[in-house]
Amino acid sequence: MASAVDICNLALGHLGDDATVSSISPPEGSSQAEHCQRFYPIARDLCLEAHEWGFATTRATLAALSNTPPPGFTYVYQLPSDCRNIVDLVDPNAVSDFHCVDYGQHWHGFDQEPVPYELETLADGTQVIYTNLAGAQLRYIRGVTDTTKFSAQFVDALAWLLAAYLAGPVIKGDTGMQVGQAMMRAFIGSISQAKTSDANNRRRSRAQSERNPSWIANR
Repeated sequence: MASAVDICNLALGHLGDDATVSSISPPEGSSQAEHCQRFYPIARDLCLEAHEWGFATTRATLAALSNTPPPGFTYVYQLPSDCRNIVDLVDPNAVSDFHCVDYGQHWHGFDQEPVPYELETLADGTQVIYTNLAGAQLRYIRGVTDTTKFSAQFVDALAWLLAAYLAGPVIKGDTGMQVGQAMMRAFIGSISQAKTSDANNRRRSRAQSERNPSWIANR
């Protein structure tokens, strides 16, 4: 699997730069390494926030806070520190994410309504979620830094975006701007393919999990 250094070198290769970076944390001393150290985390996080990636999606039971919620809400929860994007709140009483339980009865075939919430930041900087859902769980995109978790297509998209960021300081001038625009176009195409592939894989997994086992289907 690609490392952060591999991704940086792939991005530099897109720019036609012959330099090979050996370390960005700390940077090995070259200007390319210093630029990569600065721009790599920004490009990585932007790519993570662009889609509900399977490798970055997780869930957690939210920590309840004692703060008084604003009118219209009952509960205050702290947002997980590694949250990059919220997918949705999950009802802990649901049979699954797609079927809910009501008075002991399983109601199948109906998607659950999204749970209303509001995201705000307290005066001390704590990010919180206001909602009326008791014992709320959160499904969210976490800030993955371990590159071994990245899919190959995510790595490709990330390298193109990083190349777009590096074009200005590495190539410089009008040429750098033009190359940066070309890298950005390549990134848009690459991440579009990565999103489609990831979404298709997740849909297949979801359909398989909901399919009746063969011993039931054959009864």
